[in-house]
Amino acid sequence: MLPLVSIVIPFYNCPYIEQSVSSALHQTYPNIEVIVVDDGSTMHQERLAPYHSSIHYIGKANGGTASALNHGFRVASGKYVTWLSSDDRFVPHKIAFQTAFMEQMGAQISHTDFDVMNEHGHITVRGEGMKFPTARSFIDSFRRVCPVNGCTIMMRRELLPALGWFNEGLKYTHDYELWIRVILSRVDFHYINQPLTVYRRHSGMGTVRFMPQVQQELALIHQQYGAMLDALVASIPG
Repeated sequence: MLPLVSIVIPFYNCPYIEQSVSSALHQTYPNIEVIVVDDGSTMHQERLAPYHSSIHYIGKANGGTASALNHGFRVASGKYVTWLSSDDRFVPHKIAFQTAFMEQMGAQISHTDFDVMNEHGHITVRGEGMKFPTARSFIDSFRRVCPVNGCTIMMRRELLPALGWFNEGLKYTHDYELWIRVILSRVDFHYINQPLTVYRRHSGMGTVRFMPQVQQELALIHQQYGAMLDALVASIPG
């Protein structure tokens, strides 16, 4: 029996939502559940009407992406959980390939390479993900940037409650902060050098529209975790 994989899609007024949901439902992997968490949307819910019989649709008051993700992952039933933003897409074999990798490696968490598309869905960059020659260089990069695209991850469902869930006080950098906690917990963060997600870069993105707030959150994260990351990097040979 193939393990169940839960795909959680947080949704807030996103005009691309049906493309995201369609890519989740058209996976080659047969044992999935798709959970759409409507984070208090006021627009575009009608785009989901054709999919209601195939998804778990959950409404909640608006609380931000971190709260929507936490809500979705708490109700997820899968052995593995994934996150798909409402403006991004999974390639058809994403879940099949990454689940097989997780099972083979006995991994708790993994991330992958990704392609980039524009607002019209046209691929503009192939293999945009950051690559590192060693685990030490990967961990070292967290002191400056977030090297992990959140929509490329797959993790064991029990990892999140063990680490403490996404920080709902961080509106834009909740993923970066969680990945730091993963590596500080000495959990192996595996990488698959294949683009299995298509990331949409467009003018409506929160990280584009609210860059000053993003920078403020990054400064807080670096202040909180900088010394711990320094110590971790220093402890790794090479």
